[in-house]
Amino acid sequence: MKIAILSRNAKLYSTSRLVEAAKKRGHQIEIVDPLKCNIIIEKRNPNIFYQGHFLNDVDAVIPRIGASNTFYGAAVVRQFEMMKVFTAVESQALMRSRDKLRSLQILSRAGLGMPKTVFTNYSKDIDDIIKQVGGVPLIIKLLEGTQGLGVMLAENKNAATAIIETFHDLKARIIVQEFISEAKGADIRAFVVDGEVVGAMRRQAKEGEFRSNLHRGAKAEVIRLTNREKSTAIKAARTMGLGVGGVDMLQSSRGPLILEVNSSPGLQGIEMATRVDIAGKVIEYLERNAGKGKIQKDKVNA
Repeated sequence: MKIAILSRNAKLYSTSRLVEAAKKRGHQIEIVDPLKCNIIIEKRNPNIFYQGHFLNDVDAVIPRIGASNTFYGAAVVRQFEMMKVFTAVESQALMRSRDKLRSLQILSRAGLGMPKTVFTNYSKDIDDIIKQVGGVPLIIKLLEGTQGLGVMLAENKNAATAIIETFHDLKARIIVQEFISEAKGADIRAFVVDGEVVGAMRRQAKEGEFRSNLHRGAKAEVIRLTNREKSTAIKAARTMGLGVGGVDMLQSSRGPLILEVNSSPGLQGIEMATRVDIAGKVIEYLERNAGKGKIQKDKVNA
């Protein structure tokens, strides 16, 4: 099987591990920079041209699309879908997951727990916003933030008011969320592949920091999920339409609360913490499903 990994950097841990796992199973790999792909749109003959050749012999695709490249990256994934190539993450799910507000609305509609969240059109009624998330302390997030960037903790009303007013004046879109004190600066990342939790870790923020991102010095340790946490993670990934995804949750007195569902979750932290071959699980997922896309492709070409 020929697998294309859509990645801008072959040296990244996640990309290199996927290459290693695929080659170990005898597959052919090509790392494709999605921003250097030319999308050829033609009646009944969609194609992709990349560095002097057409990518018309690919059996499966693993998108590793950075947040800043979501629009064009998703277009490339969509083109592969039009070519009847199986993708580990579908273009629509990728776009959906990158929209924080839309994601929360979809998860809420599915009945999944999450911190109380408020989004407004630059409302001046800041006192009401603060009340609607249960008061201070509270969390303020930029809609476009990633890896903990643009996430702030406002510990008192004056700080919350000043931050919200500043962002509103700058016309920066934010969401305001309830602060879950019992989480104690920790969250859970559950890695879901094909409807199964294949690994889970607990990330503890370093002292003096409330963000539990590993990029910010958090510590990761393997964790055994409760049945409720496991079912929540699986349902969240399914609701977002993700065959491969990372579900971030907080442990609270009212059960697991979802923070985010990530369509390009990193492999390094989860593999180091769990000692599970997560990359291999992703390749196995392709092996189970890529043939279906090939059959459909053959029917179209017949």
